[in-house]
Amino acid sequence: MRAGIDVAPVDATTYRVTVTERGAHSTHLVTLDPAYHARLTGGAVEPAELIRRSFEFLLEREPKESILSAFDLPVITRYFPEYERDIASRVRRPR
Repeated sequence: MRAGIDVAPVDATTYRVTVTERGAHSTHLVTLDPAYHARLTGGAVEPAELIRRSFEFLLEREPKESILSAFDLPVITRYFPEYERDIASRVRRPR
């Protein structure tokens, strides 16, 4: 069963992400610098979609309970060096 991922803007650079899986929820605050968004996506997707796909990437590698409760999106590369390459290909291909 795939997790539900809801991304809601808090302000211009902060998003609240709620992950729902098997009736259990986790909530995360994620910040995203506009320049980092542009570098990864080339404008192919909105910031909220980049964050949603980033959570898909994370959930393929770890349970929702292991994801930090608050982080800046580039932190993912500390734990998963392949993140930027992988996410760039995900956002630039059609769904």
